[in-house]
Amino acid sequence: MDLKLEMIVLPVSDVDRAKAFYEQLGFRLDVDYTATDDFRAVHFTPSGSECSIIFGNGMTTAVPGSAQGLYLIVSDIAEAHAELTNRGIQVSDVFHDAGGLLHHGHHAGDVTHHDEGQKRLHGLHPERTSYASYLTFNDPDGNGWILQEIKTRLPGR
Repeated sequence: MDLKLEMIVLPVSDVDRAKAFYEQLGFRLDVDYTATDDFRAVHFTPSGSECSIIFGNGMTTAVPGSAQGLYLIVSDIAEAHAELTNRGIQVSDVFHDAGGLLHHGHHAGDVTHHDEGQKRLHGLHPERTSYASYLTFNDPDGNGWILQEIKTRLPGR
């Protein structure tokens, strides 16, 4: 059985503010549908992605900003940092994880970790290893996004 992740529901407090942010980010607007005063669905897809996000009125009871650890993959993290900054998106500096290959903290604003060896180090991973360099940003509600650089995928991907 094939299972494909197609959509992630984001909890937001202001639909129009979130829509403007994701347009500024460069996501493609697929749908902005209002059925009633209590239901509106706004659907975006990141460039190159098969998975989309959706938010709106009547979409979820989750607390706005509670979605964390939303990964976007890029082939060049330095280029992504420059493009997002040019688009006016507030992003973290590029960093890598002291503990090794994978970033341990999945909250975009989390700059300290509680486990030994889990620390953000400034700049690209010294060997520019795939899966090892990151940057983070939040949408206006605090939903946390992580960009991860992958130049070569692990086998089976």
